[in-house]
Amino acid sequence: MIGSGALRISPISLPLPPCAELALAEGGSVANPLFQSFSYCSFGSGMEGSVFKGRHFDRSVILLCVRWYLAYSLSLRDLEEMMAERGISVDHATVHRWIIRYSPELLERFNRRKRSVSWKWHVDETDIKVRGRWTYLYRAIDSNGDTVEFWFSERRDLAAANRFLSNALKRHGRPERVVIDGSQTNREAILSCDTTSRLQDRSRRKLKPIRIRQSTYLNNRIEQDHRAIKRRVRSMMGF
Repeated sequence: MIGSGALRISPISLPLPPCAELALAEGGSVANPLFQSFSYCSFGSGMEGSVFKGRHFDRSVILLCVRWYLAYSLSLRDLEEMMAERGISVDHATVHRWIIRYSPELLERFNRRKRSVSWKWHVDETDIKVRGRWTYLYRAIDSNGDTVEFWFSERRDLAAANRFLSNALKRHGRPERVVIDGSQTNREAILSCDTTSRLQDRSRRKLKPIRIRQSTYLNNRIEQDHRAIKRRVRSMMGF
């Protein structure tokens, strides 16, 4: 999904912890088997000496806490209590340091192993607070519920929608169909990006236009996915 570093926001870039990027990249589907397997298979034995060197706790404990925090709506103190019930005394501040340290590593491996997105996308935007300021979070998911792309913008306009969709097309190619709600701005952005994509194509193939389906009911999939994101943001006390 999105590489480690500053979380993208237009027109101002706000540097945020990569754990926020990974939580959004993983999306609302906490049952993603790829994400669930990270804690135990992503770090090979060859990396263990360098990545976990000097850590008081075993790597399985560290990665379990990081994975639970990113995958479920848990706070740091929830994890502290859950570890205590398992006979492991760890402070919530220590868990927070693990998340900051290992989220970029997990994000890198997530991007490497992520399966290709499907040909049908659902696109929508929602409002979310970033450092106390309301911004718009543009998101696209595919027919499997996997996150295609996301983008933070201070404005909800054609320029923001164009930039978001342009990035999605560059990273994942052209979908056959895009489902949106009644937003005419998003419709215009899809038509504009579709035209630009076909003009820039050098494959000499006759590309079919992207089909646009406008339906509030068909777009319930991403609307429900927004709820999962917001539940997670609340437990993280915001971005």
